[in-house]
Parts: sequence; structure tokens; C-alpha cells
Amino acid sequence: MSLIFRTVSLALPFFLWTDGRPRRGRFRKGRAAAPDKVSGCFRGTGMLWLLVLAIGVTTAQQVCALTPAREEPALPSFLVILVDDMGFSDAGCYGGEISTPAIDGLADEGVRFTQFYSNGRCWPSRATLMSGYYAQEIRSDPPQGNIPSWARLLPHYLKPLGYRSYHAGKWHVIGAPDPVDDGGFDLSYNLGPPKRTAPPVKGDQTHISAPVADAAIGFLKEHEREHPADPFFLYLCFTAPHHPLHASEEDITPYRGRYDAGWDVLRTERLQALRALGIADNDLPPLEPDTFPAWNMSEEELLDEYGPGEVARAVPWESLTAEQRDFQARKMEIYAGMITRMDHEIDRVLEQVRAMGAEENTVVIFASDNGSSAELRLPVPHDKNRRMGAPGTFLCLGPGWASASNTPFRLHKSFVHEGGVATPLIVRWPAGLKARGGLRNTPGHLVDLLPTILEIAGAEPIPEWNGLLAPALPGQSLLPVLENDSGDAQREIYFHHMDNRALRVGDWKLVARGAGSPWELYHLKTDRGEQHDLAGTEPEKLHELAALWQKHEDDYLAQARQSVPALQKP
Repeated sequence: MSLIFRTVSLALPFFLWTDGRPRRGRFRKGRAAAPDKVSGCFRGTGMLWLLVLAIGVTTAQQVCALTPAREEPALPSFLVILVDDMGFSDAGCYGGEISTPAIDGLADEGVRFTQFYSNGRCWPSRATLMSGYYAQEIRSDPPQGNIPSWARLLPHYLKPLGYRSYHAGKWHVIGAPDPVDDGGFDLSYNLGPPKRTAPPVKGDQTHISAPVADAAIGFLKEHEREHPADPFFLYLCFTAPHHPLHASEEDITPYRGRYDAGWDVLRTERLQALRALGIADNDLPPLEPDTFPAWNMSEEELLDEYGPGEVARAVPWESLTAEQRDFQARKMEIYAGMITRMDHEIDRVLEQVRAMGAEENTVVIFASDNGSSAELRLPVPHDKNRRMGAPGTFLCLGPGWASASNTPFRLHKSFVHEGGVATPLIVRWPAGLKARGGLRNTPGHLVDLLPTILEIAGAEPIPEWNGLLAPALPGQSLLPVLENDSGDAQREIYFHHMDNRALRVGDWKLVARGAGSPWELYHLKTDRGEQHDLAGTEPEKLHELAALWQKHEDDYLAQARQSVPALQKP
């Protein structure tokens, strides 16, 4: 009835316009007809065509109403980019000289954190980011088998909301070894065991960053084609700039000669840039030649494998021989080329998000899993006869350059002084974050990313999983920090890795290096370089923080050892 009524209402004005009287129509050239016949044609067939037109218009309107336009996801999508062993000040937007236009663009269009933390090492950081728990809570540092049955990873939280989850690159969540079977991802391109799917890099090709980006782009294209109405979570994990240092000549060439002045000069340059950006204002800590990973090769082993150009310790640049300076400068050129190549691949993935029309409502999060690495190790043979940085070589950055990459902080990966655990964090969300190019000074940790993502997605972290009650998440949502830097500045942030341990509460940091070593105490507001130990002058604060750290440690270890009670069914 609705269709008939609308048809008549559209046709009636045309009928009244004819007034029931003959109208003289036009003749085609070369044809004649009696006026009455022509007028009758207009009144008869003309009205018929008007009725057909009215029905067509009405039907088209109804079809359009019943066939909606392409549906857009109502919930935001997430792109989490985690890089490997990248120093705090490597990116241009964090004071570095390395060309990183894609990363810098995220910073210009979002916010940068100045006091964000990791766990200081690859696998503990990844376990925390994915689970929302400190690694000790889920038996992941040190590794003790699978994560507890009450623990789940981020895709498990997102799937009930309709999210599709994709992973490309490094995984290294030891307690949940398969991203799909254990991690809840729908698709994974995994560089590590148990499913190493990435092809080897052959000849003088680009770093493995390219195929990782290819996989991510492929996932996004498939998502756009098959699940356009669903939000996505893409976990993009590059292995760069982790050793071995591999880069093509094309990527290295822009940096030829850039590092000939050495790491001491570079540290000073980066500190000045950080101060100009408002990211740091502490004094530059001195190099620490006697501190390096215990598993590093000895000086004799380094000489045998690499020749006289390798340097085992972070010593002043002026003390190096000419051969050592040349060898070390070439290594840093390769490292910079790796980062620039990775940045290019990040831009390709971001371009795919733009091409999908998803850029506006996609939350992009960029971070590193720990500080730059001082490791000098050789798990596979190194071919000294090949070009430095080519496949078949195995070079590590080493303590000197790692100290520069972690400017303005002290020490490096695996330690929990600032250089080992401080990481850049950038968040961009055009649809939900008004700030552009701002800094966020409230402390945060990787343990906060899962609750942040859940709050943005509008999800409650329901504690039930596998019939068990999971402990409360220790992290905090960073959404208030993103909006106006108004997070809990007095919160307790816990660290422990390989007998290196620390606790940050407000501006105070308690930290120790190695088994049996005494606690050090620093006031980070005035001494983020950790140069002025206040343990002797602030004994009450030291004892207070030491007791808090021990409580965290005991609670987390007990939680990892014990099963959580099963849910009580009504």
C-alpha cells in the first residue's frame, strides 16, 4: 500500500497538469498525424510513462533504504608497532640524527611519552605487552614453561568485541609459543619458532623488515576485502635494529662518514637535541667500561672472530686506534641504515591503513622492547671476507654505540637502569586524540598498554578465563594521560631481570645491578641520568622502597607458583 500511495502521489501532479484536454505534441521530421491522435498519444502513453517513472523512482528509493552503503567499523582499530633493541634517542623525534620520517610523522600527529618503560629485555617485555601482567606474574622471567591457565593474551580480550587480530614479525612470547594457537591471533607471519615462515634474506637484499611489512599489508588487504565492517588489531613486530647488523648498500650510503667523529660526540649532539625538544634535561652520564652483558665474548674471542677493529668496552673514542675507529663507525652506519629501512616499511603499512580509509579511527602505538644492546655475541659464523652488513656477516652494535643510542641515560639492554628500560612511546589516534605533537611526562610501562587498549575499545577486563579467576591487572589505562597528561604520577612501577632490579615510585627510583649488589637511590626529577646516589643520605626512603619492591616480588612469584581458585558456580 505504501508503494501504491507514493506512486499515485508522484503521478497525480502530472495528470492534473494535462487537465484532461488534448495537447498538441511535436512531430518527428517527415511524419504527420492528426492532432487528436497525437494528443491522445500524449494522454495515453505519456501518462503510462509517468506512472512507470514514478514507480521506478519510488522503488529506487526503497532499494537504497534497504541496501546501506559500505559499513565502517564503529570501534577503533589498533596498530601496535614494536621494534627490537632500538635506543631511546635513535628516532629523529627523540633527538636522533637517523632519518625516521614515518616515526616522526606519528609523533607530529600524536603524542610522545618522555618517561615510558619496558622490562629491559625482549621476551619479558613482549610477554607483558601481550598479557597485561608483569613477566614474573606469568612465569615468563625467568621462563618456566607455559603461562598460567588463568592468563590470556590481548586478542582473547578483543575477539568477543568483533576484532580480527593479525601478527607479523617477531613473537618471542616464550610462555605462549604459537601466536595463533596460544595467542588468539587469526593470522600470523611468525619469524620465530615454532613456525618460522619468513624467507631468508639472500644476496644484497634489504633487511627482513621488508617481508614483515609485506605480510602485514597482505593481512590488511585481506581484512578490507573479507571483513570490512570489523575492527582490526595488527601487532607489527620488526626485528630491527637487533643484531646481526644487516643493511643494503643503498640504505647505508646516506650515513657514510656520519659517525666518524665517534660515540662521545654523538652523545653530546643527541643530548642537545633532547634538551631542545623538551624531552630531557639531565646531565650526560659517563661511559661505564666495566659494565656489559656477562655473556659477551672475551676480548681474545673478539680478536679471533672480527680482527683488531672490534672493541669490547665502552671506552672514550679518543682511546681507540685508527683501525678500531673505522670499524666501529662502519657498524653504526649499518645500524642507522637498518632503522631507516624499517621506518620506510612502517610507512608502507601506514599507507595501506590510509588506503583502506581506516587512518582516522586507527590507534597507532609505537614502542621499543628495551634499550639499545651492548651485546657482543656470535651464535652463528661471521664471514670476515664479505661486506660489513651483508648476509653471512654477524656484527653487533656493542657497548660504545649502545651507550650513544640510549642517550641521555645510563647503561643498556638487560640492565634496569634508565638506559636499559626507558623506551620511546608514541600514540596517534586522529579520531580520538586532539593533541598534536605534544609530550606526556607521566610515567608509564608496557604493562599499561593492554588496559589502555581495552578502555579505548570499551571493553571490561572480565577476570574469568578457562574457568578460573585471573588476578587483577597491575597496569593502568593511559587514556587520561593521552588526553591531558593527568595520570597517576605516584604509582609503583616494578622491574626485575637477571638479578637487576628496580622500583619507581613518583620521582624516586630504587635500583640495583647484579646479584648481591646494594640498592642505589635516585631522584629522577633532578637526576634521570642516575649519577647522584642518595642511598646514604635518604636511608628511610631507601628502606621504604626496598620493602615495597620485596612485596611486589613476593606477591608476583607466589602468584606464578600457585593456581588461582576456580570460579564458584551458582
